[in-house]
Amino acid sequence: MLTGIHILLTYKCNLECDHCFLFSSPRAEGTFTLPQIRHVLAEAKAIGTVDWIYFEGGEPLLFYPSMLEGIRIARSIGFQVGVVTNAYGAVSEEDALLWLRPLAELGVADLSISDDSFHYGEGDESPAKRALAAARQLGIPTSTICIQKPLLQAKPGSSRQKGKPIAGGSAMFRGRAVEKLTAGLPRRPWHELTQCPYEDLRSPSRVHVDQYGHVHLCQGLSMGNMWQHPLSTLVREYRADSHPVCAPLAKGGPASLARQYNVEHEPEYVDECHFCYLVRRALVDRFPGYLAPKEVYGMADTPGLT
Repeated sequence: MLTGIHILLTYKCNLECDHCFLFSSPRAEGTFTLPQIRHVLAEAKAIGTVDWIYFEGGEPLLFYPSMLEGIRIARSIGFQVGVVTNAYGAVSEEDALLWLRPLAELGVADLSISDDSFHYGEGDESPAKRALAAARQLGIPTSTICIQKPLLQAKPGSSRQKGKPIAGGSAMFRGRAVEKLTAGLPRRPWHELTQCPYEDLRSPSRVHVDQYGHVHLCQGLSMGNMWQHPLSTLVREYRADSHPVCAPLAKGGPASLARQYNVEHEPEYVDECHFCYLVRRALVDRFPGYLAPKEVYGMADTPGLT
């Protein structure tokens, strides 16, 4: 049952992190207009099961007035609201309070702040840490997003000496991470990668929507386009088994997807996400309505067009 809609307010970000699912950067395009935000919120209400709206990106605070108005509208029609940010504006304690006080006044119920070496290095002082302190002072519920860089660990159920190592850490191998973080990591045979361990494709509890209309079940894997068909209709009519990409993924993971469409591939990959992302990228031109936008595959000449 769908209970959350995450609005990708923009693909643009002040940072360009190696682990980013979406290839966000200062050069990225694709930002919601206020009328589009209103439309998404009205459709979310029509779905009837959605409790939470999140504003994220990219970096949503780059478009601060639009984000605040979107939060205000969402709260006025009964949604709980969360924000995901790197808190780049918290350049001092006073600035952190200035940026976050309106969120407290609007009743934001979850502020998730990225605070890891990808964003701010290993130091004890950062905008993220200032924002976390300010949020606590203002009474905003907070959580920290801390993505660990890939590391080697023993294969489950074996000792490090005897067991073949696998990739650990919390980075997921989608988007820019495939280009930047997979080198030198241990790999597994492709035919073992037979499930999607992170997304429930048959009964998703949340989706991400972007300014181009794509309704993401996973980054770059779209349920359909909400500017072509109402979001509430897409959600009501979605069936994984009739989706050309989700059907094989739900049945047997990326190995099944590769077999289904005879995708040429390497014999080994770091994990399921790594294999799935590359198979999907190979199929982008075959399924442009479902594998979009091209920019999250690092291959768009014109951002947002498929």
